[in-house]
Amino acid sequence: MTRTELLDRLADIPAAEWDAVACPEAADGTRPQDPFTTHRFLNALDASNSTGTGTGWSPRPLILRDDTRLLAATPLYVKSHSQGEYIFDHGWAQALERAGGRYYPKLQIAVPFTPATGRRFLTAPDAPHARDDLVEAAVHLARSNRLSSLHVTFCTGEEAETLAPRHGLLHRVTQQFHWENRGYATFDDFLNDLSSRKRKMIRKERETAHASGLTVRALTGDQIQSHHWDAFWAFYQDTGARKWGTPYLSRRFFTLAHETMCNDMLLVLAERPDGTPVAGALNFIGRDTLYGRYWGCVEDHPCLHFELCYYQAIDWAITHGLARVEAGAQGEHKLARGYLPTPVHSLHWIADPGFRDAVAQYLRAERRAVDDEIEVLTAYGPFRRIDAET
Repeated sequence: MTRTELLDRLADIPAAEWDAVACPEAADGTRPQDPFTTHRFLNALDASNSTGTGTGWSPRPLILRDDTRLLAATPLYVKSHSQGEYIFDHGWAQALERAGGRYYPKLQIAVPFTPATGRRFLTAPDAPHARDDLVEAAVHLARSNRLSSLHVTFCTGEEAETLAPRHGLLHRVTQQFHWENRGYATFDDFLNDLSSRKRKMIRKERETAHASGLTVRALTGDQIQSHHWDAFWAFYQDTGARKWGTPYLSRRFFTLAHETMCNDMLLVLAERPDGTPVAGALNFIGRDTLYGRYWGCVEDHPCLHFELCYYQAIDWAITHGLARVEAGAQGEHKLARGYLPTPVHSLHWIADPGFRDAVAQYLRAERRAVDDEIEVLTAYGPFRRIDAET
């Protein structure tokens, strides 16, 4: 017999039990497909107070058990705003509230502050059917608590295509820019795949970034020291203050993440000749994907952002045999640097029938526009056309 439970925090479940459904592929000690739904990542958010009281992200992990073990789980949050999600529904909230409804609180199945695609309904390998029960339990929670909506963001395409028709969910398609490894052995192999104009542009940008006399270092594992996190925290605060007003992550998050998952992180730093870091980019390492997450600086240097965030990530991915780099949300400037538009998926349950119909109509029009934009942008990508260039 199965039963669902709503936990108050991730620490209420042992890490090994959660990870048995979150990343069963890592049971042999290898990397998980992505690190973001692991117990160590989500718990670092909770334990560092980056999520929880006062943040608008109240963790309520939802799990499904039978009499002997955990069958499935999902990272569920009660949200009092729409910040830190990267699948934007502010317009939906405004529309419902103008019509006299109440949009918040809502339920969100997501990895906070992390626009990276991955499984959201986490099941034991021999219990794939359990995710349908998990979806139904999440929808029941929203309905029984008279909440406006339930949102599942950055789920896999397979989850979206399979679960939407089964459970009356709306399927939304938006886009990001991802770099794909086409079997390159070196960064120069990648450059040789580009049109001559884009190839020259990237070489010039890399030369410009290094002409300032800064040293660029890529650190992971025990190479990352406490003073590196102190420096990166200053970079992160500067970027966060300019983009969001208040940075999402606390300083303690980086300490806890280092303690439990330093081997899952790649920190790229630019340093003065005396060793003082002046800029940095933080990436997380998955089984076949490098995830670019945060960037910041305390000095402005031409093209340094492109070097640390995009070119160093590509170079590292090629060297370590990774299949792709996901560079986060938005940014058409990534297109010229080898990152092509890629669909990303989300699912939405809307309580009010009239509002649901309006959102569904909007999503149909949006998807046509996204499909057209992906087609056009891909055609304008930097890769050379064999029949047009010798």
